[in-house]
This record gives sequence, structure tokens and C-alpha cells, in this order.
Amino acid sequence: MGKQQDVGQADRHSETGTTDHRPIGGSADARLALAQDPGTPQMTLIDLASDPSAVVRKTVAARPDAPAQALRPLTRDHDRQVREAVARNPSASLANLMRLVKDADRWVRWAVAGNPACDESIRRVMSEASDKELRGLLAESRQLEPELAAKLTDDASPEVRERLATHTHDPDVITALLADRTARVRKGLARNPRTTAAQRSALAADPVVDVRAALVRVVELDEADLDRLVDDRSVQVRLAMATSEVVPPHIRQKLTGDPDEVVATAARDFRPGAGTASAVRAPRIGHRPSAAGQGRRSSGR
Repeated sequence: MGKQQDVGQADRHSETGTTDHRPIGGSADARLALAQDPGTPQMTLIDLASDPSAVVRKTVAARPDAPAQALRPLTRDHDRQVREAVARNPSASLANLMRLVKDADRWVRWAVAGNPACDESIRRVMSEASDKELRGLLAESRQLEPELAAKLTDDASPEVRERLATHTHDPDVITALLADRTARVRKGLARNPRTTAAQRSALAADPVVDVRAALVRVVELDEADLDRLVDDRSVQVRLAMATSEVVPPHIRQKLTGDPDEVVATAARDFRPGAGTASAVRAPRIGHRPSAAGQGRRSSGR
């Protein structure tokens, strides 16, 4: 992670040897070019942090080499995209991130979740937030401390527990969530490749169809589990097996004689590499969907 620098005086330009602090003037495009220029001195970046143009301020906010004196006021900028840029900046200080993780705008808060500069103190605040999506993003974090992961196993939101179940590497958390009474949480575990063979056998016998179907799509199972599932009472489970990339060919061959013609046809027509399912979805980082849609979205709490 880059370090923010407190700038007490103007530096000297490394290439020209002239005084670095350039006067700022001209058009917004000219000031934007200055904000984008890697050679722009830090004292100038500090001045540009208060530029009338939000685009210029956002550009400064996104620079990993921006000094602390530039980023600090931008965490309170009236334009949420400027604050969001600071929230994503890997050089943002912990104090700035702590302020932004409590921001009134959800997109700003969610951006903090994807910042590699986050430490346990930031993640602890996230775990206690009323924002369900923020807790869900935390649940998907690979850096999640065991104490916080254990806390999320009792989260009030089934979605948060499901996302934890899908992404966790913690064996104790997996064991705890295996007993979760909400089917979508166990379905999350069924997509987690870090379960043990015994845990997969338990999931293969889950009373909920969606859990069994999710399991056969993405994780390899023992032969005994496969033999049982090939005769599963649910067409949905057998169809998932017929189209799964991880089901062995000899098991799929059995499904070519399935009493349900859709399953049998799917097994006969299966071609390796045609599927798109993955064991674990990439964690959601909270990016805005599109520039066009941003203007139509209001900030949320």
C-alpha cells in the first residue's frame, strides 16, 4: 500500500528542476490534464483537491500518490463519486476509510469494503453496520478474522450468512453453517469447494432440492453420494447432474436412461466446456452498474 505524504513545502520537479507548485488556471480540461499528469507536484494536487470541477477532484481522489492533505477534505466532498474515489484509493489512510465506511451514501460505504488498505478495525465497524450489503461484502472477504466470521454466522440476514457460507475458508464456520436452518445458507455451503467429504455427504442428503442441485453442479462427490443422487427423487437434481461439469462420465451415462426425457436428453447431449457454472462467485465489490444509471439512483442508507 502506498503511503500518503504530508507536504509541508513545495518539492522540486525531478525532471525540470523548476519550482513544482504550478499556478492553476485555464479551462477545466487543462486542470483535469494537470490532475491526471503523473508529474504534477503534490502541492498542486492539494490545490486541485478544491477545484470547482468534480471531475478534477475525483481524479485527484483516485490517485494513489495523492498526499494526505488532498484526500482528507475529499472524504467530505459534496459529490459522492469523489468520496467513492477516495474510498477505493489503496493509499487512503485508516482514518479516512473509517470516516467513509460510515458515509451516508451506500456506494461510498461499499467501495471501502473492496479497499486493500482495510484492517481489522474497519472490518469490525462493517460487521456492526446496519447496512446488510456492507456486512455481506465483509462476509466475502478473504481477510476476515475468525472472530468476525464467527459473529457473522449468527447474522440476522440469511443473505449475509449465505455469502459467508459460499466464501469462507474457516472450517469452524463451515461446521456452524452446516446446521443453519435456512436452506439458502446451506445452498451457499453446497457451492463452497472447501467443504470436507463428510460435509458434502450431509449436503447430498439435504431435504431441500435446491441444496442438492447446487451441490452436484459445482463440487466433486464421493461415488456413494453420486450413486444415491443419480436416482434422486427430484428431476431438478438429476438434471443438474446431467449438465454438471464435475460429474464423472460414467455417472452421466446412467442418466441417459433417466425416466424423464429432459434429463436423458441433457445427459446424451452434454458437451464438456459448454457449462458456465463456477464453484464460487467472485466477491461483489460494490461498483456502480453504469454511468447512465448513476444519475437515476439516489443515495441510500
